[in-house]
Amino acid sequence: DIKQCAKCQRFFSQKLRQNNHLCKICADESRDNSVLMIVEKDIDLDALEKAGTYKGYYFVLGANVPILEREPEKKIRFPLLLAQLEEKLQIGLQEIILALGATSEGDHTAEWLESKLYPLKEKTGLKITHLGRGLSTGSELEYADAETLKNALKNRQ
Repeated sequence: DIKQCAKCQRFFSQKLRQNNHLCKICADESRDNSVLMIVEKDIDLDALEKAGTYKGYYFVLGANVPILEREPEKKIRFPLLLAQLEEKLQIGLQEIILALGATSEGDHTAEWLESKLYPLKEKTGLKITHLGRGLSTGSELEYADAETLKNALKNRQ
């Protein structure tokens, strides 16, 4: 009963869908075609959907790129991502949001993706952004580590 969405690559229950090759998010034509958020795994997509503020589409990479990997394209769904980007550019894609974990592998994956997507960015004017980082609501400065404080200052509003 579980299928993988032909567009975003997330897994979903086929019983709940009339259109059995697209998940409910990808089948929703009222979503914003101008933005695509790239996440590592299905649970990340679910967490973002529960927040209820993002109304664009997603793509699930399936993993991060290991730092010492010689063939990163084989560890993630990069060819499928490129195909999805080509399709989305035809219908008005303007921004890619890299919503990857705040870990060394998440940062490495984001850097690797940016380097691979740079020619497409230059050719089309596509904007590539990252999620903001910094202090959580209710956190105390004295307990924050140096990297969190650095990101909080860098991403201040």
